[in-house]
Amino acid sequence: MANYVRFERKDGSRGAGQVEGQSIRVIEEPFWASATATGERLALEAVRLLPPCEPRSIVCVGLNYSSHLNGRPVPDPPTLFFKPLSSIAGPGDDILLPTGATHVEPEGEIVIVIGRKLKNATREEALGGIFGYTAGNDVSERAWQRSDGQWWRAKGSDTFGLFGPTIVTGIEYPTLEVVTRVNGIQVQHGGATELIRDIPEIVRYVSSVMTLLPGDIIYTGTPGEPPRINTGDSVEIEVTGAGVLRNGVM
Repeated sequence: MANYVRFERKDGSRGAGQVEGQSIRVIEEPFWASATATGERLALEAVRLLPPCEPRSIVCVGLNYSSHLNGRPVPDPPTLFFKPLSSIAGPGDDILLPTGATHVEPEGEIVIVIGRKLKNATREEALGGIFGYTAGNDVSERAWQRSDGQWWRAKGSDTFGLFGPTIVTGIEYPTLEVVTRVNGIQVQHGGATELIRDIPEIVRYVSSVMTLLPGDIIYTGTPGEPPRINTGDSVEIEVTGAGVLRNGVM
């Protein structure tokens, strides 16, 4: 198992590396095929962690846990949507409540990170094309989600596409779990084995329509019924092996 990060040094320059204890072994980018060391090593505390990859596409699966459906029928075909790249935020960034928002909720999710080009993949090819997994927060404005014909602002506002802090590799997807905490209190818990459409099926289905490239990410759905968040709150999303994504609310 390995953990990959992207970071910003104090001088503003950026890089990528593998986490080893409390330090980062700096590696060349892109790191999808191999992790070639540059010889530089940095203390974790000496850098600011960034979202751990730079996707071209952000795909999200909605209504993919029975606990989130709460008795509603399973969508067929599955409900998928996109987040804009402008929504991306990472570890330590604030969740910014947009003007006019009245009911914003976090959605803790297991996020798939693609590691190779996939198009019309089989389930086996889809699973083999996954680089790793990270923690994601599909922040959602529920009033807009209910009222708008599209979810573009409900789920695409600035800072509503959070993910990080690391990409974990070498882990079996059925072992993955996601936990959400608001102000230290657990408000969500789910596992990959509870997904209505499992991880290889999600990647297979998406690749049947669009080409996936290394670094693209897929949010897999959220469990349960998360609570409303407000200015001053702290939100944590933890995914097995990938660490804890922490963000304040402003």
